[in-house]
Amino acid sequence: MAAEVAQLLLAVIQGIPAGATNDDLTKALSDVSAATRVEGLNILLQQGGIEILKKGEKLVYRAKDPEKKSALPKDADNEEKIVYGIVEEGSNKGIWIRDIRMKSNLNMTQLNKILKNLETKKLIKAVKSVNASKKKVYMLYNLEPDRSITGGAWYQDQDFEVEFVDVLNQQCLRFLQMKRENAEKKRDGPLALKQMSCCTVSDVHKFISDLGISKVNLDEDDLETILKTVVYDGNAERIMQQDGSYVYRAVNLPLPPTGLVQMPCGICPVIKNCSNCGDVTAIKCQYMKEWLD
Repeated sequence: MAAEVAQLLLAVIQGIPAGATNDDLTKALSDVSAATRVEGLNILLQQGGIEILKKGEKLVYRAKDPEKKSALPKDADNEEKIVYGIVEEGSNKGIWIRDIRMKSNLNMTQLNKILKNLETKKLIKAVKSVNASKKKVYMLYNLEPDRSITGGAWYQDQDFEVEFVDVLNQQCLRFLQMKRENAEKKRDGPLALKQMSCCTVSDVHKFISDLGISKVNLDEDDLETILKTVVYDGNAERIMQQDGSYVYRAVNLPLPPTGLVQMPCGICPVIKNCSNCGDVTAIKCQYMKEWLD
């Protein structure tokens, strides 16, 4: 039974090149129990037919390219096979040359020669990381770099698009405020006001998409990141629903914040744990840097 489910899961995953979420698999195989689906996924993982990636806060399952195993020429020497295998392990997040050297035990002269040969053959590629512009990570040639490397929609040619983030922040806040103002006009009581002024990420995503202010394709994870910046600015609240999802609601501030709180990160609840990790914290920290400059 599990083996049959594994093949059904593989067919679903192969039909979604960007990666299938647990919701996609549950919807496609609604008559299969969660435990059986897990068994099927484990079989596919053991067989090497799929890989697990993280997109935002969600896990996605993506089918591995069956031709990827034969990408390395049969006449490749052992050192090339070792380096290629190490780079392959880095997946779409890449791997630093220092880590390749440590895992391969090759000297730098020899390693640089092998990396250059693999790049010439278009088996691997070097990609600049937004977290360290002077350093490069290596990954397989046919992979699309993870957003933690490219910075996603918030970076253009290694440069943080602070104005773009600011515009999205303002427009998301405007939508939340419009939703609250419309709810206040109905005067149906505080409970109804709270419910009607709440917005889902999908609501905000549709609003931003309809505005047409973004030249890049933004998904719901991107918009949720921006909504979190609105929350950290103190202009909205994030409310958990019974199903574990979140809705957002504009809050009315009696007075504008003063002093440090006016800075983008001034009221960030995770400011003590700030780090360049590519999430909303990194965006706000970079945002503050540009603001101070």
